[in-house]
Amino acid sequence: MVSFLIAYASWSGNTGEVAELIKETLEKTDVQVVLHRIGSGPIPDPADFDSLMVGSFTWEQGATPDEVKDFVLDVGYKPESVYVFGTGDTQFGGDALFCAAAVKLAKFYNSTYPPLRIEQSPRGTQEIEVIEWAEGAYKHWLHLNA
Repeated sequence: MVSFLIAYASWSGNTGEVAELIKETLEKTDVQVVLHRIGSGPIPDPADFDSLMVGSFTWEQGATPDEVKDFVLDVGYKPESVYVFGTGDTQFGGDALFCAAAVKLAKFYNSTYPPLRIEQSPRGTQEIEVIEWAEGAYKHWLHLNA
């Protein structure tokens, strides 16, 4: 069975909502999912999973939160298969800084799948974006591992 680790940091709860929705979507395709809130305890070893999904909110002027940076350092290596999602707010910095943490993480991990960028909460029409992104990420993973 395919297994994904979803590790996320959430300050207001928005990134956590996205992580939960991704988890629900992947579980419908029979992917075994472990959800880990960054900073909540021991980090599961990404090597025990087929893929890692990392979620982060964007902090201050486009910064990646310290707890996410600490997570990356604590893992200590770059897993081969990483998908990135994030939440942000165009009100602070416009499109240039919107979900900049997710964009930076995707670049750092050399992710070959575009990061998901969600304006604040995944509710409403953005819920569909999250579901489609999760389904697409899984199909992308299947294609790469066929």
